[in-house]
Amino acid sequence: MSYASWFQAHGEKHRHIVSGLTAQGLSAKEIIEYFDFENMVKREPEFCTLYAQKKKCHDMEKLNCYLCACPHFRFNDDPKPDYEGKSRYSSCSIDAKEGNTVEHANALHHDCSGCTLPHHRSYIEKHFDFEWFNVMRECDTTV
Repeated sequence: MSYASWFQAHGEKHRHIVSGLTAQGLSAKEIIEYFDFENMVKREPEFCTLYAQKKKCHDMEKLNCYLCACPHFRFNDDPKPDYEGKSRYSSCSIDAKEGNTVEHANALHHDCSGCTLPHHRSYIEKHFDFEWFNVMRECDTTV
């Protein structure tokens, strides 16, 4: 699955959940609370493949899944090779020190598994939008 196809499919799942919650009259704060990992595992098991195993994507006590994927993640499914013949498919726009670059053959991918920034409630509250695609609008570098 390409980054772009995952991004689009995930955004639509996110939109469906948030639409249902706003129809119930939930506030932004209540919606953010709804996206706490423990609640999502119970109520939205199809949202993430890790939920079936009750496994978190990041090792942190209070994981919030509202910003599954990070607004600082940049991807390009069709990158041009650099001077060393490697193609960079993803990166971090803020070059977070917790991030890593992983190389597979001639492909470079960003590994965000060490960074928990977008999963903290305070970060989500600061960047909140009812529409996930608005928060994530700069991720796809091909548009």
